[in-house]
Amino acid sequence: MAFRPPLQTVSTGLVVAIVGFFSSFPIVLQGLAGVGADPAQAASGLMFAALSMGLTGITLSLWTKAPASVAWSTPGAALLAVSALPEDGFGGAVAGFIMAGALTVIAAWWRPLSRLTASIPGPIAQAMLAGVLFSLCLRPFQALAEIPYLALPILLTWFIVGQISRPFAVPAAVIAGALVVTVNAGFDIPAPATLVATPVWVTPVFSLEALTNIALPLFIVTMATQNVPGLAVLRAYGYQPRPAPLVAGVGAASMLSAPFGSPATCLAAITAAMCANEESHPDPTQRYWSAVMGGLFYCVLGLFAGVIAGFAALAPALVLGTVAGVALLGVFAGSALAALEQPDCRQAAAVTFLITASGITILGLSAAVWGLVIGGLMQAITLGLQRRA
Repeated sequence: MAFRPPLQTVSTGLVVAIVGFFSSFPIVLQGLAGVGADPAQAASGLMFAALSMGLTGITLSLWTKAPASVAWSTPGAALLAVSALPEDGFGGAVAGFIMAGALTVIAAWWRPLSRLTASIPGPIAQAMLAGVLFSLCLRPFQALAEIPYLALPILLTWFIVGQISRPFAVPAAVIAGALVVTVNAGFDIPAPATLVATPVWVTPVFSLEALTNIALPLFIVTMATQNVPGLAVLRAYGYQPRPAPLVAGVGAASMLSAPFGSPATCLAAITAAMCANEESHPDPTQRYWSAVMGGLFYCVLGLFAGVIAGFAALAPALVLGTVAGVALLGVFAGSALAALEQPDCRQAAAVTFLITASGITILGLSAAVWGLVIGGLMQAITLGLQRRA
């Protein structure tokens, strides 16, 4: 088959890559740092996360002829950013990444696990995500109090651009953040040692902790907030690819890229909608090219991840936290609304949110795990009592 994408899909793919990459790479870097990655490992992880979603999106879209846009797991990266440092360091985290990918592959083909995952009430899963995001979404306002001259330009840019074009609000905030860092450094930005990022192999260290505190929460939040909505977006635009190969494909990509620091590859929802709507191409049968081109541009951006990560390392922690926080505000608002919208689930969802946001660790299990378990049990008991009444 000749590689001849329509010109309109090339421009759409470029916009998709810009929005997808620059809206969330600060979150990925913070997530990797949160589980022990050093700067070289974080740059490698960012590069392979971009290459993984780019190559996987190209492969799945060409194979299915559907705009199967692929992303890194932004909610998963946010989860890592607030996780406790694994006892085995970044090697333990990488083991968790691999196991989360393996669980995704198993869930795609083994119905008992997919049914178990689907049985988690949506409001409880959304409450866990909101709890994970809560502390990250506070950082822009903490920065506003501590470093207002650096945080205010970022927040104002995000707000003003968001009133004009919401998809470009966060990329604009990233640009504002880069300008703030440059000015704050007195325009003394060192030249990068190399333009192309260097791959760094991380030997995984498998343990029960890696399974319970990294793999299981990462698998659940990625399935519930990325893979399932990604499939729903494709169906909403009239595409009916088989779900199992798509989910298994992103799970396998996660496993292959994890030893180089990439946390999780998943189906996209927002960028999938950008590729699947009529603005992508008038002919629905040609829209898959937008996802293909988006994947190609992701790969190009991934090659320069070292430069991007190196520049981000020059930013004060609260500046990077400000950019990451505004990038997650929309996700937090949506997950909080979905968590508390149903009256029958509201109490259990609130408990899930509060436990997760507390950051507690009991018996070696993270707050996200306890929030999901306790909130899920409360909801199950509540529903059981209602049925008996």
